[in-house]
Amino acid sequence: MQLLIFLLAYPFLWLISILPHTLFYGFSNFVFFVIYHIIGYRRKVVRNNLKLVFPEKDNTELKLIERAFFKHMCDVFLETIKTMGLSEEKMRIKFKIINPEIIQNLERERSVLVLCSHYANWEWIISVNSLLSCKGYAVYQKISNSYFDAFIREVRSKWNTALITQQQTVKTVVRNRQNGQKAAIGMVSDQSPQAHRAQYWSNFMGIKVPVFNGAETMARKLELAVVFLKVSKVKRGYYKAEFIPITKNGKETEEGEITETFLRLTEQQIREKPEHYLWTHKRWKHRDKEPASFAKVLKV
Repeated sequence: MQLLIFLLAYPFLWLISILPHTLFYGFSNFVFFVIYHIIGYRRKVVRNNLKLVFPEKDNTELKLIERAFFKHMCDVFLETIKTMGLSEEKMRIKFKIINPEIIQNLERERSVLVLCSHYANWEWIISVNSLLSCKGYAVYQKISNSYFDAFIREVRSKWNTALITQQQTVKTVVRNRQNGQKAAIGMVSDQSPQAHRAQYWSNFMGIKVPVFNGAETMARKLELAVVFLKVSKVKRGYYKAEFIPITKNGKETEEGEITETFLRLTEQQIREKPEHYLWTHKRWKHRDKEPASFAKVLKV
């Protein structure tokens, strides 16, 4: 059944990937109409999230952000499919890295951890690896349908990128280190961990929530350099990305420093253009579940 579903879907995905710019985003407009007005996909979740983190905004402002977000979300979803047909030259036009020398200088010394959030187009971040001399890895969530998982791995594995799961990340970095190989590891790090498994709590958009700190733990133990990749949407279908150094060596940072810096940079992005953040996630669902033992963890 998994194979049948994939075989039925693949021609449609391929057709979307080769559509010219005008038709492609015209189709995205149609998808937005269906998702937002007919299905109402997670509209309540988005609305509640926006009200929660922007209490100072009135309903009119929030509604404008909500609609703009859903349009952007449809663009990003389809742009992931568009990756199938994008050459390296075309990708560099659509996703422009304005200061690649930052990570290129760091990779000469040690492996680099590249942190980003679900903001603008996080899928096209994989193209960064085409600018590097070291091996590039992207941490991803495995898909239950093995055929779609293989398809996504193939699409995302362009431009010198290997996909690894979260469970494989530390082993991969350690193995490379033992073999004297440097690497760049990309991680989208703004997800919400389960409250009972959380090891770190902090403020995110003014609300205390559990936060993943695995990236920081790995950077400090394995002496990784860490950078934040700030992605901005220039116009429809075009993005720019800027590397912001966090540390040249995670071992030299204080506990919580990397995680807090990442959170503040992510917040800055969101406040600049909130419609480009992924509001469909229940990011703040555990906000009232902090154990008393974690009260001292809050940094800001």
